[in-house]
Amino acid sequence: MDPDTPLNDGLRAAAATLAAAGVPSPRVDAELLAAHLLGVGVGRVRALALTGATVPAGFAELVAERAQRIPLQHLTGTAYFRHVELAVGPGVFIPRPETESVVQLVVDHAAAFSASSTVRTDGNGQGAAGGERPALKIVDLGTGSGAIAAALADEVPGAQIYAVELSELAAAWAEVNLRPRGVRLVLGDLATALPEHDGSFDIVVSNPPYIPAAAIPHEPEVALHDPPEALYGGGEDGMLLPTAAAASAARLLKPGGFFVMEHAEVQAEAIAAMLRRAGTFSHVTTHLDLNGRQRATSAVLAPPGQTLHPAQPAGTSAAAGLPDPRTNA
Repeated sequence: MDPDTPLNDGLRAAAATLAAAGVPSPRVDAELLAAHLLGVGVGRVRALALTGATVPAGFAELVAERAQRIPLQHLTGTAYFRHVELAVGPGVFIPRPETESVVQLVVDHAAAFSASSTVRTDGNGQGAAGGERPALKIVDLGTGSGAIAAALADEVPGAQIYAVELSELAAAWAEVNLRPRGVRLVLGDLATALPEHDGSFDIVVSNPPYIPAAAIPHEPEVALHDPPEALYGGGEDGMLLPTAAAASAARLLKPGGFFVMEHAEVQAEAIAAMLRRAGTFSHVTTHLDLNGRQRATSAVLAPPGQTLHPAQPAGTSAAAGLPDPRTNA
């Protein structure tokens, strides 16, 4: 592509190249690549395309790489998740839009908790005055890039947030994203991490690897570039790591604490049955994502001796009707 090519023509040609390569959103990706090179937003790119500006240096090379189905986020080094901007690249799972609905369940639950209590801390997560409760304590098991933990740090101010990640490479990306936000990153296995914090968390959230062994993703960006250890849940049904995350939640939560986990649509019934069989969770609830798919399941750690409640129907609000964790702490 000639460096004097008008930006509008360059975007049109790039979109055609990306479309031919099977990229799902060719025009948008072309605009995002140009925006990355120019250091401006997509709106500014569209305006420049109308004023006769030329393509930025390196644009043709980036388009060629994207046409090879290298993830857009690897080329720009950035992923957007809810209201936060994350540094990402090779070796870490690229956060997906459907996970944003999982974060919303936690935000809703945290809001319901905060509405029923005055929370004030002394800067170390401890109650600042007699009779006041400490801030919410949240852990993200299998944080990857840190997307969930970073979003919660942004949307649940004052919470103590921990994030656990096993992969050293992914944890390096998470460190970049979480350190400025005050999240405590722990390098470790989600199945065994934080034993010194057993029984102390108000909320456990997890998006563990869960793809069944034979379910190879169709998208080259996922199959070829997301790390396998972030995709496959273990076993033919992909349930080993989700089961481990649930067991850790039962160990880490306070009685009355809230657990929510993302999973594949086909695993919804198995996840709910597993949580009910455990005998330690109540209010087992399946939640739909924005596409109407059964994307997450939540539950409440039942206090000892409590009669467990039946599952609520899919789509029921996670924040509605839950026991107040403060009354069982």
